[in-house]
Amino acid sequence: MYLSHIATLDRDAANLPEDIRRGLRFLAGTDIAALPAGRVDIDGERLFALIQDYETAPKADKRPESHARYIDIQYVASGREVIGYAPLAGNNPVAENFFEDRDVQFFSAVADETDLVLGTGAYAVFHPTDIHRPGCAAGAPAKVRKVVVKILA
Repeated sequence: MYLSHIATLDRDAANLPEDIRRGLRFLAGTDIAALPAGRVDIDGERLFALIQDYETAPKADKRPESHARYIDIQYVASGREVIGYAPLAGNNPVAENFFEDRDVQFFSAVADETDLVLGTGAYAVFHPTDIHRPGCAAGAPAKVRKVVVKILA
């Protein structure tokens, strides 16, 4: 997992793999507010973005998840949310496994979860070795515009 802000991309880029840099350059160079919600192809199934508009919810209402095939860049274009994070290690019980159809599995519980607070311009990179719980409210529920860039691992 990697946490940073799009404003420091020039400084951070040298330390990131090329595909992650490509995803971040898309975020930095695109007027996200002007895009409709939905999918934006960057490089077919290898690299694409999902533009999302939603209201955050209490952490207890959100499910922790992980992916097998894709790395996520979760970028908050506007608003503020909490994303829970834990390494994919230990004995976290799987509630549902949709790896075959949707590249996601959900957990019923996660040990040693850490809360990351992301405001406008912040992003977190989650690898297949990471569990994350996006969309959690930072206090009261609030509207968020987020982009999830999916990168084939």
